[in-house]
Amino acid sequence: MSVKIHKSHNVSCLTYHIVMPARYRRAVFTGEVDKTLKKTCLEIEKRFEIIFLEIGTDKDHVHMLIQTVPDYKISEVVKKIKSITAREIFLHHPEVKTELWGGKFWTSGYYVNTVGKYTSETVIREYVKNQGLQTEYEQLYLNLQQ
Repeated sequence: MSVKIHKSHNVSCLTYHIVMPARYRRAVFTGEVDKTLKKTCLEIEKRFEIIFLEIGTDKDHVHMLIQTVPDYKISEVVKKIKSITAREIFLHHPEVKTELWGGKFWTSGYYVNTVGKYTSETVIREYVKNQGLQTEYEQLYLNLQQ
């Protein structure tokens, strides 16, 4: 669950839902690649003020529910996540590089949305957690039921 982050001159609770597709929407998120991605995100947490609340992968994209501080622009956060995770995935899984010609892991674009503390964080959390478990239409239907 998100928490208030206390700094010397501010308190914040900025939560974002980010979706990042793999380059060419290739299905590269195997179980091992998923483990490397999540392990790398835990290392990112230690170095930067970015907290990963949930990470869910489907075959060709990843959903993240993150929390950060107002010092970082969200585009900088996404850039950090993309560059560090791509480097680590290519390092530990060179076979992925053959699937993604051109040397890039992520597409240049991404989706980001703010998440309200008391309205939809639970719904987004469950959606992110259940990535790859149900079809997109079933997930949408379940979310509309809540």
